[in-house]
Amino acid sequence: MKSLLPWIVKYRWWLIAAPFAFLVALQLYYFVQIAWWVNFNPSSTSFMREQLAVLQEKDPNAKIQHQWIPYNKISNNLKRAIIASEDSNFATHEGVEWGGIIRAYKTNAKKGKIVSGGSTITQQLAKNLFLSGSRSYFRKIQELAITYMLEFWMEKERIYELYLNLVEYGVGVFGCEAASRHYYGISAANLSPAQAARLAALLPKPRYFDTHRNSAYLAHRTSLILQRMRAAKTPESIKPAVQQPVRRRARR
Repeated sequence: MKSLLPWIVKYRWWLIAAPFAFLVALQLYYFVQIAWWVNFNPSSTSFMREQLAVLQEKDPNAKIQHQWIPYNKISNNLKRAIIASEDSNFATHEGVEWGGIIRAYKTNAKKGKIVSGGSTITQQLAKNLFLSGSRSYFRKIQELAITYMLEFWMEKERIYELYLNLVEYGVGVFGCEAASRHYYGISAANLSPAQAARLAALLPKPRYFDTHRNSAYLAHRTSLILQRMRAAKTPESIKPAVQQPVRRRARR
């Protein structure tokens, strides 16, 4: 230990600077990657890869169900249902609802552990794109940083397009198109209000509800979302599109 002390003293500033430099480089990577995704679709996410690894521990041939669908082809019923369920102010806030985060912090303090995150749709997308499913305050801080990067680079419609196409809906099921075919055998373009509300109701625990589809809670939550859907404001209802959507290519 004594022999290491002179070395530590000599290179102490490098030892301090290295973690900081790594953190800055990581944020730069996130920033540039998000800029790329403004015009190119992600082919997978950190969360997808994590769940695929879990599935392949049991079945080496397991695959993720995922199929991209352009935003303008997704049923408006589903767009309204998920906003009604997950983030009623999505179209107007700047990515973070600080009131929700404060309420989540108070809940976590009472429970003595992290049980709630108070995440908006943009925050959920940030987590799905880059982070793991674990819960910690450090991960929450990183989630907030990525959230503001997403809001800096992307219009709300693009953020929502990514979210709808990448969010988890069941065991190995990601994105609304794969989910619609998995549960109903139809495209996400053709979802009825009731079907859309039920898909939205899955989101808090998609893997659990995939295997417990007759849950009383799921039925109650679906009914509640149906009642709220008419008041839900999608991004395009707040800021009408002024140009034709750009066709984006999947990243290889």
